[in-house]
Amino acid sequence: MTFENYQYTRPNTDQLKEQLAALVERLNSATNAKETLDIFNEYNELRNNVSTMSQLSEIRVTIDTTDKFYEAEQEFWDEFGPELDSLYSKFDEAIFNSKFKEELKKEIGEHYFNLIETSLKVFSDEIIEDLKEENKLSSEYTKLTSSAKIPFDGGEHNLSGMAKYTQDANRETRLLANQAVAKFFKENLEQYDSIYDRMIKVRTRIAKKLGFDNFVEVAYLRLHRTDYNAKDVANYRKQIFEEIVPVVEELKKAQANRLGLEKLSFHDEGVTFKSGNPTPKGDRPTLVDHAKTMYKELSPETDEFFTFMTENNLLDLDTKPGKAGGGYCTFIPNYKAPFIFANFNQTPHDVTVLTHEAGHAFQVFQSRHHMPDYVWPTYEACEIHSMSMEFLTWPWMNLFFQDETEKFKYYHMATSIKFLPYGVTVDEFQHEVYENPELTPKERRMKWLEIERKYLPSRYYEDIPELDEGLFFYRQGHLFSVPFYYIDYTLAQVCAFQFWKKANENREKAWKEYLHLCKLGGTKPFLELVKEANLENPFEDGTISNIVPELRKYIDSVDATKF
Repeated sequence: MTFENYQYTRPNTDQLKEQLAALVERLNSATNAKETLDIFNEYNELRNNVSTMSQLSEIRVTIDTTDKFYEAEQEFWDEFGPELDSLYSKFDEAIFNSKFKEELKKEIGEHYFNLIETSLKVFSDEIIEDLKEENKLSSEYTKLTSSAKIPFDGGEHNLSGMAKYTQDANRETRLLANQAVAKFFKENLEQYDSIYDRMIKVRTRIAKKLGFDNFVEVAYLRLHRTDYNAKDVANYRKQIFEEIVPVVEELKKAQANRLGLEKLSFHDEGVTFKSGNPTPKGDRPTLVDHAKTMYKELSPETDEFFTFMTENNLLDLDTKPGKAGGGYCTFIPNYKAPFIFANFNQTPHDVTVLTHEAGHAFQVFQSRHHMPDYVWPTYEACEIHSMSMEFLTWPWMNLFFQDETEKFKYYHMATSIKFLPYGVTVDEFQHEVYENPELTPKERRMKWLEIERKYLPSRYYEDIPELDEGLFFYRQGHLFSVPFYYIDYTLAQVCAFQFWKKANENREKAWKEYLHLCKLGGTKPFLELVKEANLENPFEDGTISNIVPELRKYIDSVDATKF
């Protein structure tokens, strides 16, 4: 059955409340572990039914944010979601306090109970209205950002559609394009300031009601970070600052030389070579055909997976008016189907987003038969699958880039390294704004510039004065929809570099370890999954300094001036 035929029905909320209340009642009066387990399985089936509907609604509203039916459905989910969390929380509490807990741990695993413990700590019926407000603000942000209609090059473009211009080989074109994008954010600055200010206030209110000093710990618990904390993350950011920032500064210097510039301005950063960035050869159907070949040759498992994706129309890749920006992968439980959403824009990102989101989709396809809490791991582990898939598919990049294959590989590696300081900038900024929620919107934007200067010391915004007002972070949707989910990309990038190194040494062994990691899904916490894949822990001193020589060796082996 193809995606178009997946049936959406808004759940009957009264009926659902009754069903969940009955399950909690039965759980509390269960007389043995087997009976408790049977009730738990019924609960999971019910959750899958509900999740299927919410995912279908979310996918369809992001495909077309102007669709009135799904816009109304999204409003329903924004409103009903927190009430649903309350119902789920009551079941979590009942199973967490079950007198058969020790026997259940043998069946379900201890990790499940650690996960629900984090959920219980950050939920209370007292915050339901606040959660509804938080959801609505997130939707307000998505709608505002998706509303961009930027006049450029004789057409009208959304933010994704502007990417090819902001990375144009012609300096004047990319400057004008970056100015046009910045103008959109400047014109809507009052709204962005207001949404984020209200967002920080409501999240701080939630934290206080739950008994926390500020929202930081709430965010960590929401993300189910059970085996590391904010102190570990701060030490990790320190390593990025000491080990990676100097490498990035060297890369940017070399980039400026190649472009014939004294220094890189912001609008030059996105262009790696004077001849322009590598471009995928062919339109969307051609690129998808190449991906079919690639995944057929990579392994029997990837062949089965990608055939399933294409035959069931589970990829929406074209940039269209009214479509939400960015890319994501999600999972539709009742159909055991991953779904990939992207915005192709004739840049190398078309290929990296396809392999990246396919990494997520492949993992969830491998673990699709796990119970709901184990289908996905926590976010930072999820990103290992996606970012590593980007590198594990390097042998097939010639299909997409032909004579620009080596150029693409260098571009991919350089941009991946350059991403790390930006990723930790976003993280440190979030710590600052939630630890100091009384900051005004303007003070927040100045704080962004201050942290940016620390990790990206050679970033210059002359010619785009709006960005000197510190509004760049409003492009980062994660700050609104999933706070503190950004450092995860950098942690995973450090792990992906390790997979790249492993694949260079012994491709077969590297693939075997990667496949093993995917099959585990979310059955273990982040650091245990890292261990299972024979990867070094990114938080430990020495992990980053160990990988830097390998990265430098590759960068030095390529004569990037020839591209």
